[in-house]
Amino acid sequence: MKAFIIDRYGKNEVGRIGELPEPEVRDDDVLVRIHAASINPLDSKIKSGEFKLILPYRFPLILGNDMAGTVVRVGHRVRGVKPGDEVYARPDDDRIGTFAEFIAVKESSVALKPANLSMVEAASLPLVALTAWQVLVESAKLKAGQKVLIHAGSGGVGSIAIQLAKHLGAVVATTTSTANVEWMKALGADVVIDYKQQDFSTLLRDYDVVLNSLGNQELNKSLQVLKSGGHLISLSGPPTPQFAVARGMSWPLQQVMRLLSFGIRRKVKKIGAKYTFVYMLADGSQLREITSLIESGAIRPVVDKVFPFEDTAKAMAYVDSGRAKGKVVVQIE
Repeated sequence: MKAFIIDRYGKNEVGRIGELPEPEVRDDDVLVRIHAASINPLDSKIKSGEFKLILPYRFPLILGNDMAGTVVRVGHRVRGVKPGDEVYARPDDDRIGTFAEFIAVKESSVALKPANLSMVEAASLPLVALTAWQVLVESAKLKAGQKVLIHAGSGGVGSIAIQLAKHLGAVVATTTSTANVEWMKALGADVVIDYKQQDFSTLLRDYDVVLNSLGNQELNKSLQVLKSGGHLISLSGPPTPQFAVARGMSWPLQQVMRLLSFGIRRKVKKIGAKYTFVYMLADGSQLREITSLIESGAIRPVVDKVFPFEDTAKAMAYVDSGRAKGKVVVQIE
């Protein structure tokens, strides 16, 4: 099968399209012919080697963390899907590889594709929608009437998190650039901060939840926005000892995480708030809950550009440029 692969870690590693064997199908696996896959910042982080301590992948490595396609074969323990079903998924993080013609995914990670979406639209959603769900529903337990600040609202996660937070009944603030202010309001944000002209930390107060996907500067300034008892949740780190334990990491790595997050955990404790690092996980049952929200119209995909499979490297470079509004999709079939 054709696949977009890297042969080594490195920021300057471009990747190439090559031929690899079709994946082996385990007893609880679903083999999917991929129609479309979307690009996430995570792909570039994996390519550069940022996660090699957490996820020691083997080379050649097929990149890609979410997809939509058609089931072609199932393992003998699989009961919930059958050949011919249209599905979408974020594969388990130790079995990535959606920039390819085929992938084998655990049945527990797969959900039937929303009936009202195309393959391209569906491929744009699994990772970002699951991230938004695991932050706002699982970690924050966001309730109607609470206030949430979602940084980088025009990004893949941000554009879905705004819609999910509004569906949950929250008051939503977001940060974005000047060009996207009106779009953020149309997406459902109640308060839009133009970070090129305004400082969110001087304008917002007493927020219940902050979702950070940016750098340390924004992470630390977010403390000024939180109320006592509030919850600061970061997708970009630093990771915590609790995360290391949950991942089954070695004791030395747990201590590394402890040191990395010591500063922010201390500052959060000082204001009586809580800090959580979220690294999203594949979950087909959560994806099915998200499907019902998509089919009801509560969440809609935001696709910026679609690239042909042979231009996967260009698609990744476009996402790395930071100019994408929503998601960038690679059409494989």
